[in-house]
Amino acid sequence: MNRQPIVQYVGGARTEGCGQHSSSLGDLNFIAKAQPPAIETISALPSLSRIPAETAMFVGRSDELRKLEQTLSGSGRAAVVAVHGLGGVGKSTLAAQFAHLHADKFGFRWWITADSPAAIDTGLAELAETLQPATRELPMEQRSALGVRWLATHENWLMVLDNVTTSQDVAGLLERVRTGAIVITSRQRSGWQAMKTLPLDVFTDDDAMWLLARIVRSEWTDANLSGTEALCRELGWLPLAVEQAGAYLTQTRTTPATYLELLARFPARMFSATAEGGDAQRTMARVWHVTLDHLADSPATGQLLRQLAWFAPDGIPRDLLTGVVKEPELSEALGRLAAYSMITLTADTVAVHRLVQAVTRTPDPADPHRQPADIATARDITPTILADALVGLGTPSPSDWPAYRMVLHHAQALLKHTTHDTDTTQTSHLLNQLGSYLAGQGDIPTAISFYTRAYDSYQRLNGPNHPHTLNSRNNLASAYWSAGDLSRAIPLFEANLTDREWVLGSDHPDTLLSRSNLATAYRSAGDLSRAIPLFEANLTDRKWVLGSDHPDTLLSHYDLAYTYESVGDLSRAIPLYEAALIDSERVLGPDHPTTKAARSSLSKARST
Repeated sequence: MNRQPIVQYVGGARTEGCGQHSSSLGDLNFIAKAQPPAIETISALPSLSRIPAETAMFVGRSDELRKLEQTLSGSGRAAVVAVHGLGGVGKSTLAAQFAHLHADKFGFRWWITADSPAAIDTGLAELAETLQPATRELPMEQRSALGVRWLATHENWLMVLDNVTTSQDVAGLLERVRTGAIVITSRQRSGWQAMKTLPLDVFTDDDAMWLLARIVRSEWTDANLSGTEALCRELGWLPLAVEQAGAYLTQTRTTPATYLELLARFPARMFSATAEGGDAQRTMARVWHVTLDHLADSPATGQLLRQLAWFAPDGIPRDLLTGVVKEPELSEALGRLAAYSMITLTADTVAVHRLVQAVTRTPDPADPHRQPADIATARDITPTILADALVGLGTPSPSDWPAYRMVLHHAQALLKHTTHDTDTTQTSHLLNQLGSYLAGQGDIPTAISFYTRAYDSYQRLNGPNHPHTLNSRNNLASAYWSAGDLSRAIPLFEANLTDREWVLGSDHPDTLLSRSNLATAYRSAGDLSRAIPLFEANLTDRKWVLGSDHPDTLLSHYDLAYTYESVGDLSRAIPLYEAALIDSERVLGPDHPTTKAARSSLSKARST
C-alpha cells in the first residue's frame, strides 16, 4: 500500500521520505514532528514579562520618571534612553519602577543584566526560550539571534539593559532593533551620543530622610529617628547607602545617631555591614569595586582616586594633582574616572562624592584597590601638595587670600580624617602657615587649634628643642596672647625664651624675638617690673646684632618707650618716641605703620 510522504522537521530543516516500511524498521511508527511556529509570529503574553519585583520603598524621582516617559512615549522606531550615574545612585531602581508604572502601556517587559556582551547574549537567549520553549535545545548563538529577531518584529515592548559597561556592548543590538523601547542603565556617562540620556544624581535631603524613615518604621514603628538628617548628610544622600543604613538600623534597633558614631569609629566594618539576608555585593564597600576593576589596567586612575579621597569633596583644582600624576596620564586618568561617574570634572576642578572618598580612604587588605600602604601614601602626600600651593607666599596679604582659602578648604578635610600621630613634618608646616592666615583673619580659636596640633606633631617628630618645635610653640603662645589668654601664653613664651637661649644662644634673632614677645605678654598682664628689663636688654642687643636701622630694632625703641609711658616715666618715654619716629621715617617711610604709631604716641606723650 502506498503512503503519502511523511514530513519531518529536525532542527528546523525540512526532509521528505517515501513512507514505505522497510524490513529494518519493523513496525516502527513514523510520528511527524510539528514544526514550531516562526518566532516572528509569536505574541508575548504580559505574564511572561521579567522585571524585578516592585518595591514599596521607592521614594521620589518624579522628575526623572516624567523624563523617561516623555522620551519613550514615541512609537515606531525604537526609543532608547541611557540612565547614567554613580554606582549606588539608584539607576536600576528607577528603571524597575518605570517598568512597573507603565505595565499597561508595554504589553511585554524584559530585563537583562547587561554587564558584559556574554550577559546580553544570555538575556536575549532566555527571551527567545521564554517565548518559544521549543528553542531550548538550540545553541546559545541561535537563541540569542531569535531573541533579537522577535524584538525587531514586534512593537509595544520595553527592555531594560541594566548595568551596561560600555556603549559598544549594546551597539550591535541597537542597530538591529528598530521598534519598542529600551532603557539602558550604566555607570558610564560618555559614549551615548546616538541616544537620549538621563543623568541621575543623589537624593534630595527630604527624599533621603523619608526613605530611611520608611525602611526603619516598616518593622520598627516606634523607632527614635532623631539624627536622621545628620546621618543622611554624612552618607552624601546616596540611595544605596541610605538603604544599607536603614536595614542595619532596623535589624540592630540602632538609632541614626549611634550609627553615625559607629561609622566614624569603625568605617571598614560599617561600610561592609549588611542586614540578615542582604546582598554583600550591594554594600558601600563593594559597589564601586567592579568599576575600579575595569580601570585597573591604568594604575594612575586608582592612584588618583586615592589621592582625591583626602581633599574636600568639591572644588579640587586640577593643578593640585600634577604632583601626583604627570600629563598626559593625569588628564587621561581624570577622564576615565569621570566617564565611570566616579568624579565630576570641569576644565579647572574635580569633585568626588564624599562617600566614594570615605570608602576609598578606608583600608582593606583584602581589596586590591584599598591596600593600607597605598592609602597611607596618598594621605602623607596630601599636605605636601597643599603646602606647595603656598610656596612663594609670605605673611598672608589680601592678594594671597584666595590661595589660602583654597588650601584651607582642603586642609580642613584632611585634618578631619587624620590624627596628629599620622602627621608628617609637612603637615605641621602647613598647619603653621594656615594658622598665620587664620590669625590674620581674626579666627583665633581655629588658629590656636592648628598651632596646637603643629606643636604636638613637631615635638613627636623632631623633639622639644628643634627650631621647628620652638617656632611652633612661639606661634601658639602668640595666638593665646591675641585671644587674651595670658595664663597660657606667658608660660609658653617663658619656656621658649629659655630653650632658645640654650639652643640658639642669647644673641640669635629668634631668641631676641622670644624675649620681645615675653616682655609684651608681661606688659599686657600689667607686670611692668618684669617687662621693662626685657625690653631694655632687647633694644641693646638688637642694636648690636641687627643694627640701629633694622625694623626690629626700631620696633624695640617704640616698645620700650610705650612701656615707660605705661609706668608714667615720660622723661624716658618721649626721647625714645622721638628717636623711633626719626629713624622710622628715614628707614621705613612716613606712612609705615610703625612710623605712624611712633608719631601718634609721641604726640600723645607730649600732650600729657
